[in-house]
Amino acid sequence: MIKHLRKHSTSSGPLLLLIVASLLTCTSTKEIIPMTESDILAFHQQILTIDTHVDTPLRLKYEGIDLSQHHDPNEYNSKLDFPRMDEGGLDAVFFAIWTPQGARTDSGHAAIKQQALDILDLTESEISKFPQSAEIVTHSQDADRLQEAGKHAIYLGLENGYPIGTDINNVDLFYQRGIRYITLSHMTNNEICDSSNDTTEYGGLSPFGVEVIERMNQLGMMVDISHTSGATVEQAVAISKAPVIASHSCAKALCDNPRNLSDSLLTLIAAKGGVVQMCLLSTYITPDPPQEARDSARAAMKLKWKGIDRQTDSNREIYRLEWAELNRNYPRELPSVSDAVDHIDHMVELVGIDHVGIGSDFDGGAALSDCFDVSGLPNITKELFKRGYSKSDIRKIWSGNLMRVFARVEQIASSQ
Repeated sequence: MIKHLRKHSTSSGPLLLLIVASLLTCTSTKEIIPMTESDILAFHQQILTIDTHVDTPLRLKYEGIDLSQHHDPNEYNSKLDFPRMDEGGLDAVFFAIWTPQGARTDSGHAAIKQQALDILDLTESEISKFPQSAEIVTHSQDADRLQEAGKHAIYLGLENGYPIGTDINNVDLFYQRGIRYITLSHMTNNEICDSSNDTTEYGGLSPFGVEVIERMNQLGMMVDISHTSGATVEQAVAISKAPVIASHSCAKALCDNPRNLSDSLLTLIAAKGGVVQMCLLSTYITPDPPQEARDSARAAMKLKWKGIDRQTDSNREIYRLEWAELNRNYPRELPSVSDAVDHIDHMVELVGIDHVGIGSDFDGGAALSDCFDVSGLPNITKELFKRGYSKSDIRKIWSGNLMRVFARVEQIASSQ
């Protein structure tokens, strides 16, 4: 089955030309709209905005961040709290439930599955402390409802299918716990598929991975292909009855990072009706310029902590702190909002306005020079207006495209 899918998904010719022709019909027509800065900020605050990927649960776990308090990102390892969401006009967000990857054994899967459930428990407990500010929600229409009520919508995604192990019932378990997308892999292969940052094991999806996607379609969970290999993306798009998402990825044509998506993959995702959420992590936006001392220190760190995913929690925390110190000692010149919006431009020009959104990866390493945390998100809207995107275009980028896919996923599930 996998061989058949690979052959189908990598074919070219008339089919690809037909896909490209269909996508050209939904491109954006740009026209500079004269607006004052206050007009732009008012518009940004008025529209529904959603960020499909933040790692804030890690900040709840390791730093004990109080979401009701405003934190200075230069003093705290935190890029999101409710006051800064208000400042940045961010209405809805997907909290990523990320876990490390341990041994690929029954006991290893069981241990990390429990960690994921514990982080879910912690996240639910923290959000429940502030019912006036936010709710954990599970349906596509909930974001609009809570925006009207003046509250933030917190959706949940599972970053890495590793906690699923080899038990398809775990897909149901995480759905019941509120998870509405699963990022099929992270930085290494798992029982579901090959990762973009690992060697080829299955040549894309495993047979179990096919089952996982089919079950996600039945339940109404979005299939997230960020972090997965190119072959995995091709096969996931071919297998899934519903459009797929990339919750936090950029364009490989502008930054040749294995985590980014090639033009051919962007085209396939869009042709199935999917959406790619542009990420704000610097190494996915612009190439990291060589810096001998820093690069040597990074190499030594990676050698020292080889196999970090299989280390104990306490060792992983030491690693995280040491890596943060290294980054402070060798700070990178951060890319700008303009650099990030270049990726939006590229994707819109390639596949059309209906297939692009924003998934920042704040609290997971994302930062721009002029959008360092969620309070800086209006700068993206300013840049989009500056480049001639219409109000309708910007609404689509900030929420319309993602919510269209989310609703379609729910519709397909309800019809099965």
